[in-house]
Amino acid sequence: MRLRSKFAIKCAKGTSALIKKLNRGSGVTLPGYVARLIDPDILKELSSQVRKKIIVTMGTNGKTTTNAILYQALAAENQKVIINRTGANMLNGIISAFVLSTDRHGLLDADYACIEVDEIASVKVLPQLKPDCALLTNISRDQLDRFGEVDITYNKLLDAVTSVPDTVLIINCDDILSYSLAEKSQNPFVTYGISEQIFDDISRSEIRESIFCRNCGKKLCYDFFHYGQLGIYHCPNCGWERPVPDYTAENIQFHEEVYSFDMDGLSIDSTARTPYNIYNTLSAYTALKTLGAGCRNFKSMIEAFDYGNNRESIFTIKGARVQLHLAKNPIGFQQKVSLVLKDEKPKDIIIQINDTYQDGEDISWLWDVDFQYLADSHAQSIITAGTRRHDMGLRLKYEDIPCTSTTDLRTTVLERAGHGTKNLYVIVNYSGLYRTNHLLTELEKEPEGGNHA
Repeated sequence: MRLRSKFAIKCAKGTSALIKKLNRGSGVTLPGYVARLIDPDILKELSSQVRKKIIVTMGTNGKTTTNAILYQALAAENQKVIINRTGANMLNGIISAFVLSTDRHGLLDADYACIEVDEIASVKVLPQLKPDCALLTNISRDQLDRFGEVDITYNKLLDAVTSVPDTVLIINCDDILSYSLAEKSQNPFVTYGISEQIFDDISRSEIRESIFCRNCGKKLCYDFFHYGQLGIYHCPNCGWERPVPDYTAENIQFHEEVYSFDMDGLSIDSTARTPYNIYNTLSAYTALKTLGAGCRNFKSMIEAFDYGNNRESIFTIKGARVQLHLAKNPIGFQQKVSLVLKDEKPKDIIIQINDTYQDGEDISWLWDVDFQYLADSHAQSIITAGTRRHDMGLRLKYEDIPCTSTTDLRTTVLERAGHGTKNLYVIVNYSGLYRTNHLLTELEKEPEGGNHA
């Protein structure tokens, strides 16, 4: 290894240690920035030390969960794996993941790397990583102030994958944007998809990024939608159509709040509570099978896998069941609305909406979510919180759904847990996730608390 690279690693590790000592954060982004300042080629240097394969996961929804499944599957095979597990998916965070995994000599001991990559950052990251496999979950609208309209994201991803022409793409062929991108890229690709109609009317909603043929521009015909623009489609004009997927999930059943399904000869009794996590499981399995890695113990691993990733957690507070859910874009929020309606018991709902850079300062996407379904959710109370609580309240007002607001989440959770329905949903967008998770964990430990599921 070059002396410059060793110095970059040493300085980055020192930065991380200082951040933690001063209690200034987790130290998973700034070290990468420091390393890159000293050695602009540090990511190329370290990624070349990975012995077997590098897998990147990209897409609007499901990146973190899918990447975690890949990691757990490989770890179950006793492979040594690097992962940016905190979701630090921009260039500096990815460099940090590599740098902080090195030994005292600045060397890596890794068979695989599973790296989540932000769609906009992919143009800079992929040429340096040169991944063996790039998994694309889907392409839809997310953080309009960062990403702009969906075609901007599409073009960024296309530029990224064409810069690494030997990288095999793992593509959700139910998504017309992802499948079109794979065809245009000329990269080798493998497809996955679901041919059964498993998403309910609430999940499907009317959020469509594009329902026009990417070849001739005519309107596509759909046998049915899963959600958004995902579904079984064909073009009546030029014949472009959703292909038969290379890997699929079948016999999908929902029972006692979780899904079971068959996949490539495996019968999976999963802990997945939303149908979207079937996609996440299927995509990860497709990538692993394509690479010939991490599938011998996949069934036992996935049946014990926690899909929550701290983004779906259950607490017991003052005898109440309190569920925390992340919803950060229209598609994701629509899935959470569907989940709430599947629970027919009386409930209380707290919705926290913030507008930090992490969340996206433009929260106009709230108007793309079909909140009218919440009128039939058996909610005894709906309370809005966060910096944009009044915007959320206005959105509900347009659906004639009564709500109140709060600036004290702790007091509100305790009051609803103690005097509400004993069935509380807390839905937050990105910047509120860590603090709310921490808050609920602390409240659970207080007198009359319970066990964290």
